[in-house]
Amino acid sequence: MTWLILAVGVLANAAASVLVKLSSDGPLTLADPGALATNWRLWLAAVSYGVAFLAYAAAVTRLPLNVAHPVATAGAIVLVGLCSALLIREAFTPLHWLGYGLLLAGILVLASTRAPA
Repeated sequence: MTWLILAVGVLANAAASVLVKLSSDGPLTLADPGALATNWRLWLAAVSYGVAFLAYAAAVTRLPLNVAHPVATAGAIVLVGLCSALLIREAFTPLHWLGYGLLLAGILVLASTRAPA
C-alpha cells in the first residue's frame, strides 16, 4: 500500500507539470487575471499538486525519507520527460533517453532497498 501511495503522488505530480505546460499557448501572464481564473487546466494542475503533496506526506511517514524523496522526485521527472516527448512532442535526444534511463535505474535500486531493522 505504501508504494501505491507513493505512485499516486508521482502520477499526480507529473500530471500537474504537464497540465501547467498545456494550460497556455504561450507564457502565462498576470496581465489578465480573468483568463487565469477560468483556466481549467491550471486549476486542475493546482489540485494535482495538492494531491501529490498529500500522497508524498503520507509516503514519507511510511518509508525512509532517503528512499521516498528520491523515488518520488525521480519518478516524476521520468514521467514528465516521457509525457513531454510522447504527448507534447518536445525534442527527446539519445542523451535524454540515457539520462532518464539512469534515473529509472536509480529508482529501481532505491525501491529494492530494505530499511535496517
